[in-house]
Amino acid sequence: MDDAIPLLVCDDSNMARKQLIRCLPANWPFRVSQADNGLSGLQAIRDGRGQIVLLDLTMPELDGFGMLARMREEGLQADVIVISGDVQEEAIRRAKALGARTFIKKPVQPPELEAALLGLGRGLPPASSAAPTQHHPLPLVNFRDAFREVANIAMGRAAELLGRVLDVFIHLPIPNVNILEVGELQMALADAQGNQHVSAICQGYIGSGIAGEALLIFHDAEISDVASLLNNRLDSSSRLELLLDLATIIIGACLNGLSEQLGMQLSQGHPLVLGQHCTIDELIRLNRPRWKRTLAVEISYALENHDIQFDLMLLFTEDSVPRLQQKIELLIN
Repeated sequence: MDDAIPLLVCDDSNMARKQLIRCLPANWPFRVSQADNGLSGLQAIRDGRGQIVLLDLTMPELDGFGMLARMREEGLQADVIVISGDVQEEAIRRAKALGARTFIKKPVQPPELEAALLGLGRGLPPASSAAPTQHHPLPLVNFRDAFREVANIAMGRAAELLGRVLDVFIHLPIPNVNILEVGELQMALADAQGNQHVSAICQGYIGSGIAGEALLIFHDAEISDVASLLNNRLDSSSRLELLLDLATIIIGACLNGLSEQLGMQLSQGHPLVLGQHCTIDELIRLNRPRWKRTLAVEISYALENHDIQFDLMLLFTEDSVPRLQQKIELLIN
């Protein structure tokens, strides 16, 4: 189609790109390209494949903020709609300050995307020339990629709440999703924490044929810094109370985000202290019987301008995986 508008979907998740392409208005004349990181996205725009860009913020190689900044530096012209799981007010402000025309929270709904596209002022094709529904190529999506995207959205909800409580901007990672044996889990935790002393809070959850534990790990050296953000002075009891409060905020928001997307109800247990002032090896040794083969989601929250990081792991039982696969299959298809 000669008058087709080049539209670029730039997101590292196959699942997210598939959902966005499916949400495009059926009869609009788009020629769709895809990119899975900011560097590839920039090249696509340079090549004329992105007059309109649907842009994620959390990506490898170069994230959405970096891509917007580079577009400005190079004078690349495109109408950018940011569609992201990072829903912090500061993330939205920064994206728009860097040139994004509008911001949509994931998961996007077709009416929202259509309204944002209309807002670009390019207009709908004339009714007389409306084309039949176009069939754009869709990426293949496996369980791990789809579940990582669901976790990414849930992670963003938790970061938005945590950022408001602490009045800081939270840098979000790309979640890791893997099936891990207990030894592999130990290595993953050790890689994240090094030899530092940590404290860990665990909160169980169950419902809809799914069960597991959320594990939130704090570096001991950082707890006082977190307290200072809240203007708290810590003794041993208030320190523990602070850890439990933060765990409730982060774990609760993340599990609620998962529940909403997958259409399930998860009941959460009371947060428990797994260990204080211990190493990861000690933490694993103390709790090894609890963790066998597990579907693990690893998320690290880093606080901007502070040497503070929280590591969250969602550990689903092996028996939960078939049920999760059923739920994810409904989203994929």
